[in-house]
Amino acid sequence: MKFDFQTFIKEYKEKLSGFFSERKEAQEETLTRGIEDSVLQDILDLNPLSAFIPSEYGGYGGVTAEALSMLETSSYESLPLSLMMGINGALFLQPLANYGCDEAKAEVYDRIINANKMGGLMITEPDYGSDALKMQTSYTKKGDKYHIQGLKHWAGLTGMADYWLMTARSKNDKGKLGRDISFFIHDSRNGGIKVVEYFNNLGLYMLPYGRNEVDIKVPETHRLQPKSTGVTMMLDLLHRSRLQFPGMGMGFLRRMMDEAIDHCKSRFVGGQSLFNYDQVKKRISELQAYFTVCSAMCNFTSTNVPLDRNTSRMDVEANAIKSVITDFMQSASQSLLQLTGAKGYRLDHIAGRSVVDSRPFQIFEGSNDILYQQISESILKMMRRMKNHNLYEFLKDYKLTNKSSEYFKDAFNFELDPQMPQRKLVELGKALGRMISMEFTLDLNEQGFNKELVQNAVKTLQDEINSIMHVYKYGKQASVVENYQQDSHWFQFMGVNA
Repeated sequence: MKFDFQTFIKEYKEKLSGFFSERKEAQEETLTRGIEDSVLQDILDLNPLSAFIPSEYGGYGGVTAEALSMLETSSYESLPLSLMMGINGALFLQPLANYGCDEAKAEVYDRIINANKMGGLMITEPDYGSDALKMQTSYTKKGDKYHIQGLKHWAGLTGMADYWLMTARSKNDKGKLGRDISFFIHDSRNGGIKVVEYFNNLGLYMLPYGRNEVDIKVPETHRLQPKSTGVTMMLDLLHRSRLQFPGMGMGFLRRMMDEAIDHCKSRFVGGQSLFNYDQVKKRISELQAYFTVCSAMCNFTSTNVPLDRNTSRMDVEANAIKSVITDFMQSASQSLLQLTGAKGYRLDHIAGRSVVDSRPFQIFEGSNDILYQQISESILKMMRRMKNHNLYEFLKDYKLTNKSSEYFKDAFNFELDPQMPQRKLVELGKALGRMISMEFTLDLNEQGFNKELVQNAVKTLQDEINSIMHVYKYGKQASVVENYQQDSHWFQFMGVNA
């Protein structure tokens, strides 16, 4: 590489600041879909995606901490840009590194580094969003190539990526689809992917999304090779990506915090700085707590998830990190909007832009409601295996809650109902996800991180967890009234004759 990583990060930060903060057109561009090609090429000329590429192929080495640092630098200036980098890295380049053959790696990495090319992932289908295992895109083997056909949508970089990691199920002679899932690397130069519709996505204007008809042929060398099954490989891919969400969240949360503090210190209401109001301090303290927890998550992922680690069994860690940090990102953007007031309620203001740009993070790569449910189900499964029914007794010995559970002896000292309704599984998962996040934060504290920030984060997490558990224990279960139209219009009770 031309520079060492720290030199690259410094130049990358300066370049992005010039593109997104200092240019007069920057605010107007937030309302424009896509990204100006010259701007994108100038960014890619710095080779940010090399942070995900092993050194033997010309990258910086694929070090997790460096990849997260690049994502953080990107998201401080532009959350959509950081997502673009994350899609390329976690959903394309890293799977290629772990499961691709040498021939495919050499070809793809060379074009990524030397020709500014990009890659994306196609999993989701119109009728099978969260139920990916039932995807209908299929493949058959013909000679030395795989023929893949199907319909995909909501793939970030639709019509823009130079390579696609394509998922499909095998089809036999009778037309029946296999249960396992395979991954193939498709070079867009070979055609076969037709964009039949571009979506008017609510936010993240920089990234094109759409519906794609797929009819491609891929050589044998460009099929990923799983260590066991394709489903396990997909779990590794998705978990690794979720574990790296804090990289995108880190710069974004720092930006929300900096914007809020700068605005509140300079804004005067009622003869005093907005920063002096107690409710304002509460909001800013929450932003600082989110920032601290995200720092702890980055520390955990960087320490525990090297490129060559199989993360297929890290479901609890991955689901907790992704769901909690994306909840915090949305909450932080809402707080900044509240603090900035009317002027923040504009698409070309950082607050308004951030609300719509951060919202889909709670949906894609696993809806947070589903991930919270899965956290609870995983904990229940472990408790059944250990024949332990008391939640606190389990959590105090569980590696991800060993220290944090001590703060919640009363709240979690009860026997879990294994037949609890789905809504309670979700609520419990929210609390457990935050407790796991507190564990990471306490670990970071032991490494010398700012103790005031840690104490502040712990208090914020305590309040959130206790609040969630109160609803879990005492909340009433409202039901859906299907025939709600009957006797439900207020005007009919006004005593006025029709």
